[in-house]
Amino acid sequence: MSLKRLIELLNDKILVLDGAMGTEIQSYMLSEADFRGQIFSDHPQSLKGNNDLLSLTQPEIIEAIHMAYLAAGSDIIETNTFNATVVSQGDYGTEKYVYEINKKSAEIAVKCASIYTQQTPEKPRFVAGSIGPTNKSTSISPNVENPGFRSITFDEMQASYEEQIRGLIDGGVDLLLIETVFDSLNGRAALIASEKVFEERKKYLPIMMSGTLTDKSGRTLTGQTLSAFVASMNSDHVISIGLNCSFGAKELLPYVKELAGLTNLYISVHPNAGLPNQLGAYDELPSETAALLSELLDNGYVNIVGGCCGTRPAHIQAIHNATTSKAPRQRPTLLTETIVAGLEPLKINKASNFINIGERTNVAGSIKFARLIRDKKYEEALSVAKEQVENGAQIIDINFDDGLL
Repeated sequence: MSLKRLIELLNDKILVLDGAMGTEIQSYMLSEADFRGQIFSDHPQSLKGNNDLLSLTQPEIIEAIHMAYLAAGSDIIETNTFNATVVSQGDYGTEKYVYEINKKSAEIAVKCASIYTQQTPEKPRFVAGSIGPTNKSTSISPNVENPGFRSITFDEMQASYEEQIRGLIDGGVDLLLIETVFDSLNGRAALIASEKVFEERKKYLPIMMSGTLTDKSGRTLTGQTLSAFVASMNSDHVISIGLNCSFGAKELLPYVKELAGLTNLYISVHPNAGLPNQLGAYDELPSETAALLSELLDNGYVNIVGGCCGTRPAHIQAIHNATTSKAPRQRPTLLTETIVAGLEPLKINKASNFINIGERTNVAGSIKFARLIRDKKYEEALSVAKEQVENGAQIIDINFDDGLL
C-alpha cells in the first residue's frame, strides 16, 4: 500500500490500530511444547513466553489474532515482532533466527491484511512492523555503583534493530512502528537503523514513533519531557508521533493533548485497558476504554488510535465504533524554530537571545579533553562539560570524531 494512500486516509479520518498481541496469546494457554513446536524441540533453553517465536512455531494462532483485530475494524495491524530484536531474542538463545522471525511475522500479517483489503478496497488495511524498546538502555547504567557503565553500546543496539528491520521490510510491511520508547537513545538507534536499511534495500517506509511515560510527571524513564522527546525523535521518514502503554486512556489524556500542540506530525495513541489490578490483569471494559478516549476523538486531538496492554478485539471494535463520523486532528502550522533537546528542550527562534555553545568537549579542539578520553578518565572529562555549563553554556558540543582515538 502506498504512502500517498496512507496520507490521504490520515487526512480524511481517524485510523484504528489493533490491540494487544500478548494478551491474545495468553488466552491460548500455550505450553512450553507449544512454543517450541517441531523447529525448536531440542533447543537448550526454555522458550515459553517468547511470543515472537510463535510466528514460526504456531503461525495459525498469530494469523487468527490478526484476523480478529481486522474483523474488529483495525485499519493498521502490527506484526508479532515487539521483542524480535537480536538483543531481546538473545535472552532465549534464539538471536540467529531474528531475520526469519521478522520476515515470517510480516508475511503472516500482510496475508491477513490483503484478505480484508480485497474484500473492501475502499477501506485498505496496512501492516506496521512492530519494533519494541528491548530490555536494555543505552542511556542508563544498570549498576548504581557505576553510572558510566552501559550493558550495551549504541552500535550494538543499532545493529540489533537493523537485523529486525531487514526481515520486516523483506516480509512486506507498509510502515514501521517504533513503540514503547522509554529511552530516546534507543529510539534514535532504531531510527538510524531504519535509515540504513532503507538505503540498503532502496525501499523507504513511513515510520510511526510512540513513546511511553514512566509516571504522572509526564517524563520518560530517562527523564525527558514530552517536548524534548518530540525533538529527539524527529526524522525525515517519521510521519506520526504518539504515546502508548504507560497508563490507561484516562491518565494519558492530558499528555496526548499536550503532544498535539507540540508537533505538526500526525498524533497516535494506544493506551492500556486501564491500570492493572493486584493480579496484574486489566479489568477495563471495552465500552469504558472507548468512552475515555471520546474526549480526544471529539475534540480532534488524534489521527491514529488503538490499544496496548490488556486490550482485545472487543476493545478495538468499541474504539472503531467511537471513531465513526469523528474528524481527525488537523496538523497545525507551528512557529519555525530550532529545538535542541536533552532532558528538556532549548528552543531557538527570532525571540531568542545569544546562544552560548560550549566547545571544549571536543577531541579535535581540546588537547586536554582528548587526553582525558584516551586515558579513560571519564569523570574528569565530564567535569569539562560541567564547567562550561556553570560558565553559561546552554548547549554542549560533544565531538569524538577523531581517527587517533
